[in-house]
Amino acid sequence: MLKDPSDVKFGFHLGSLNPRLWVEFAEEADRLGFESIWIPEHLVVPLASGGSPHHGSDHPPIPPTVPIFDALGVLCHLAARTERIRLGTHVYNIGLRHPFVTARAAATVDVLSDGRLELGIGASWLRAEWDAVGLDFDRRGPRVDEAIEVCRLLWDQDVVEHHGESFDFDPVAFEPKPVQRPGPPLQIGGDGPAAFRRVATVGAGWMPMNHHLEDLPASLKRISQLTEEAGRSVVPEVTFFGEITGPEDVGPYIQAGVTRLLVRPWARSSEALDGIRRFADEVLRPLRLTE
Repeated sequence: MLKDPSDVKFGFHLGSLNPRLWVEFAEEADRLGFESIWIPEHLVVPLASGGSPHHGSDHPPIPPTVPIFDALGVLCHLAARTERIRLGTHVYNIGLRHPFVTARAAATVDVLSDGRLELGIGASWLRAEWDAVGLDFDRRGPRVDEAIEVCRLLWDQDVVEHHGESFDFDPVAFEPKPVQRPGPPLQIGGDGPAAFRRVATVGAGWMPMNHHLEDLPASLKRISQLTEEAGRSVVPEVTFFGEITGPEDVGPYIQAGVTRLLVRPWARSSEALDGIRRFADEVLRPLRLTE
């Protein structure tokens, strides 16, 4: 757990920003010294879709006409326009693709960015999307676990052979390997026991979707127990949306176990560039002066 506010990482979720501004925004966030940018991901949103990734009636379903870009393709583009900022998915629906597709695209981003990919993944919540692809939503958990297993093997091993429930193939080679070895960090999205297990067994971090700040310590205690049982010594990163207007607002997040804050210092896309410049002046730089 972090003890010093200056150690908190700050990033931005591009889902609340007009896509026409993504490149300019990423360049400016990189110049200002922010740690990461993250983009949402879906394969398709059918017309007959319902529900939301967030609990509560105040979160409407995703409209089927929302513009959706290939997340890892966009990150390749942003990698070419930036130098230091890390590039993440929040979150990539790994179970909807064959792991050959995911592993290849993720490795491409990692190589082109010189090792800056943060692969946020989830088991998905949109049943209609799985129906459209012809996959069993109710069996998505085992398929996700198997997809993760295959991707990690492809990123790390010279030759991979796999015979499982969802994926079956004879020996293959896979090149190039990612810059980050044994593979890009997996940031696990979700709030339930399966997500906790994945954080503990394969994750570099956790991205809660429906936790309040006061809920985090108990859940992190459970994740720590599971991590120890899995024989790992990793202390997971915790990526959380935060309301930060000044350095003094960071403390409660640190106390709860948050290590990366995704902030939105703008109300409209037209205000985003000025918003992150102001945030850098009023929050980022003062925190760094305490180092």
